[in-house]
Amino acid sequence: MAKKKLSQRLFATLLSIIFHGRPWLSSTSSKGGSTAATFPSSPMRQNHHRPMADGKLAAERTIVVDVDGGLLRSSPSGLFPYFMLVALEAGGFLRGAVLLLLYPLLCCVGIRGDTALRVMAMAAFCGLRESRLRAGRAVLPKWFMEDVAVDGFEAMWGARRRVCVTSMPRVMVDGFLREYLGAEVVVGKGMKVLFGFYTGLMEEEEVILEEKKIMLEGDAVALSGSLEFFRHPLSHCCKETYHVRQEDGARRQALPRGKYPKPMVFHDGRLAFRPTAGGTLAMFMWLPLGVALGAARLAVALVVPYRYATLILASTGMSWRLKGNRPGPPPGHGGGRGQLFVCNHRTLIDPVYVSVALDRQVRAVSYSLSRLSELISPIGRTVRLTRDRDSDGAAMARLLDRGDLVVVCPEGTTCREPYLLRFSPLFAELSDDVVPVGVAVETAMFYATTAGGFKCLDALYYMVNPRMCYTVQFLDRVCTTAVMGREVHSRDMANIVQRKIGDALGYGCTMLTRKDKYLMLAGNDGVVKANHNCSAAPPAPIGIKNM
Repeated sequence: MAKKKLSQRLFATLLSIIFHGRPWLSSTSSKGGSTAATFPSSPMRQNHHRPMADGKLAAERTIVVDVDGGLLRSSPSGLFPYFMLVALEAGGFLRGAVLLLLYPLLCCVGIRGDTALRVMAMAAFCGLRESRLRAGRAVLPKWFMEDVAVDGFEAMWGARRRVCVTSMPRVMVDGFLREYLGAEVVVGKGMKVLFGFYTGLMEEEEVILEEKKIMLEGDAVALSGSLEFFRHPLSHCCKETYHVRQEDGARRQALPRGKYPKPMVFHDGRLAFRPTAGGTLAMFMWLPLGVALGAARLAVALVVPYRYATLILASTGMSWRLKGNRPGPPPGHGGGRGQLFVCNHRTLIDPVYVSVALDRQVRAVSYSLSRLSELISPIGRTVRLTRDRDSDGAAMARLLDRGDLVVVCPEGTTCREPYLLRFSPLFAELSDDVVPVGVAVETAMFYATTAGGFKCLDALYYMVNPRMCYTVQFLDRVCTTAVMGREVHSRDMANIVQRKIGDALGYGCTMLTRKDKYLMLAGNDGVVKANHNCSAAPPAPIGIKNM
C-alpha cells in the first residue's frame, strides 16, 4: 500500500512539473476539508494574511521586508536566474552548464524550497575565490532592480527603517539592498569560506540583536510574499504583517526606470538576457552555431567592401541603420583639413559603424585597445592615446592636418545604459567645428563590453550574438571657434555637445567618469591593474543633469 501511494505521488509530481513547471505539494487537510499551515505562535503578530495596502503602510515605522516574495516579483523559475548569473559570470560556462543540468532535480525537490536553494548555492559558489567575487555589486543589481515590484518598493521606501530578510546568500543581495534601496539591515545566510575560497555551504546568521531591537520598538510591520517567511524569527516580532497573495504575484507591475531611487548607470557581466532555465538552455544550444557564424561574419567584415559586406551581414542578423543624413563637407574648409566626429561610446566597434555609415575610411583614437581587437579591426590601426593632455592633443591634431576623418569618444569608456558620461573637453580645442554622432546598439544575448573580464573578447562576443543592430545618427555641426578665441571654456563646449547627443538619443547626461565606473565595477581606477585584495568603497552619489 505504501509503495502504491509513493508511485502515485511520483507520477503526480512528474505531471505537475510537465504542465505547471513546479512539483505538486500536498497539504494536510483538517476535518472540515480545508487546508491548514502551522506557524509558531507570537503575541506580537495580529494578522498573518492582511492584504497588501498602499505605500504608506510603514510610514515612519520599521518595516521587515521579505525580499524573495514581498519585494521582488515572483516567477516560475524562483531564484534560479540569480544563481545562474553568479555561475556564468563568476564561474564560466562550464559551471553554468552544471547548474542547468541540476534544474530537473531542483524542480523535483521544489524549486523554491530550502534544499533547492542549498544545491544552487553549492553549484554557483563552490570553488570561487572570495576576494574576486564582484557579482553582488557589479552584475546582480541590474537584474534585481528590474524585478522589483512597484507596491513592494513603495511600501519599503516609505518606512523610517528598513530591514530586509532573504533566503539567498547575503553576498548576492547586500550591495543591491544597501546601495539602491537604502536598507539598514540585511538578514541572510552567509557563505562559508575556507582558505579564501567559497565552500558552497551556507550558514545561518544570528538575528538575536535585531530581534530584540524590533521587539523594543513595538510598532514594526512586515511585508511577506511567501508562507515560509512566517517561520523566520523576525516575523514574530512584527505587530502587523501584510501578505502578497500568490494569485496577485504574477500581476504585480515592475518598478519603472523613472522611479528608481538611484539611477542604474553602471553594471557588468556578459549576459544581456535573464538566464531562466529555458533561456540558458537556448544559449548553450546556440553557442556552437554562434561561434561558427561569428567567424564567418568576421571574415566577411575583413575581406568584403563595406557596401557589399553590410548586405551580407544583415542577412545573418548583424544589421545597422542610419538616422538622418550623412554630413556634407565642412563650410570654408578648402585647405584639405580633416573632420572631427565626436560620438558617445557604447562598444569598441563604434568607429567601425561610423565608417560604414560614412562609407569612408576613418581613424579611431582610443585610450586602450587589446592587440586582438586591433588585429581584427576592419578600419586599420587605432591611434592610442596616453592620457597626457598635450601629447594626445598633438596626436589628434596631426591626423586632422593630414586630412583624416577622426572619430573620438570623449567619454573615455563605454556605458550600456541610456546615460552619457562626462565628456572630456580636449576635442573642443582641436578644430573649428565638430560633428556630433549618436550611436546606440541592441544585442540579443551577450554584451560586447566588460569592466572586470577579458576585454580582448569584446568584439568576439558581439559577433556571436544571434541578432544585433547598430543605430548611427549624425547631428548638425557644432561650431567650436569660440573655444579657440577663448570666448567659451572648452568644458562648457563639451557639455553642449554632450547635451546635444543626449537629446537626440533620449539619454540622460551625467558627470560620471571612467574612474567612477571602474571603482564601482572592478575596484580599480580603470588604468592600473586591479587590486583584488581590497574592497573599493562606492563612489559618491551621482548627479544627473536635467535634459
